[in-house]
Amino acid sequence: MKSTALILATLISGPFLARAADPLAFPGAEGFGRLTQGGNAGTVVHVTNLNDAGPGSLREAVSQPNRRVVFDVSGIIRLQSNLSASSQLTLEGQTAPGQGIAIYGRSTSFSGGHDVIARYLRFREGINGDKGKCAINLSGGQNMIFDHCSVEWGRWDCLGLTRGSHDITFQYCILGEGVDPQRFGSLSDDVENITYSHNLWINNQSRNPKAKGKIQYVNNVVYNWGVCGLVGGHSAADHYLDAIGNYFIAGPNSGQHFTGEYKATDHVYQRDNLVDLDKNGQLNGRPVVPDDFGAGEAAPTLATDYTVAPLANVTVEPAATALTNVLAQAGCSRHRDSVDARLIDAVQSYGTRGKIIHSEAEAGGIGEIPELHAVAETP
Repeated sequence: MKSTALILATLISGPFLARAADPLAFPGAEGFGRLTQGGNAGTVVHVTNLNDAGPGSLREAVSQPNRRVVFDVSGIIRLQSNLSASSQLTLEGQTAPGQGIAIYGRSTSFSGGHDVIARYLRFREGINGDKGKCAINLSGGQNMIFDHCSVEWGRWDCLGLTRGSHDITFQYCILGEGVDPQRFGSLSDDVENITYSHNLWINNQSRNPKAKGKIQYVNNVVYNWGVCGLVGGHSAADHYLDAIGNYFIAGPNSGQHFTGEYKATDHVYQRDNLVDLDKNGQLNGRPVVPDDFGAGEAAPTLATDYTVAPLANVTVEPAATALTNVLAQAGCSRHRDSVDARLIDAVQSYGTRGKIIHSEAEAGGIGEIPELHAVAETP
């Protein structure tokens, strides 16, 4: 009979060790999308201009798989039609000079794709985009991570994450300020192994997100929801949500329902969440309690342990600490532009500033990001 030590040695030298040794997408990558390699080993392609299409454009750069895309230019890429990205891509917005890149005017799609890394980019659809589209559309995608991105002004949801998408992380992103007709954060529907960590959800009427699938929801900040903040799946299918260390802060447009729209088929594990409903300019959140999730037929099934997976690969902080870090880092934060700076300022008012808008024009529009040119460094 094998000794206990030998059995342990066999396990440790087997697939568990191989999995633990897999490289991260980049240092600091966490959650279910942390191991995707994107286009890290592919051809380096430089975006050299802000044109909608043609040589040197972003559209040309993402049109083929197995590419590592870097930016020799900063400014606003004004899309004339929706942008579709290939698989096996690494988009390194942090390589852009100046204030970085904004992709504005239409939707960007990663649907049907796999193995994507996107960092330090602004995805903003806007009111002139197609009704029914999102700032990011991600249907049937897998093995992706979005890090320090600003996902804003979606016409349906800011993020559409649907139809079997799995093993995806959104971390340190801003998802917010949806515009007409829906003004929603994200429909996350028919998804599995999704990590939302250290994101700011702001100025959305609802769906921060609508959680239909298997979702880790860790250290997010939700500010100035309208009808509802974090929304349950509320359907006949079983859904699973682990909500840990999040901070819900009411803004000028917020009702009392910072979370809701559940049924018994929503299986929720919640721990260490805080909520501040005072709108008085002071941060004084109280602990979230089970009754906050609803009662009777509108209540979820509250679990006593994780329903999705243990949080071994996600940084978990107290909600107040996470709030500080989200305000400092979320979005395209190496050089925040006027849009994101305005949103961060609203949160820091702790209830007195912020607005759910119909069009980005109400909030000052896209603003200016100076066009600068410098050849991106690639190690």
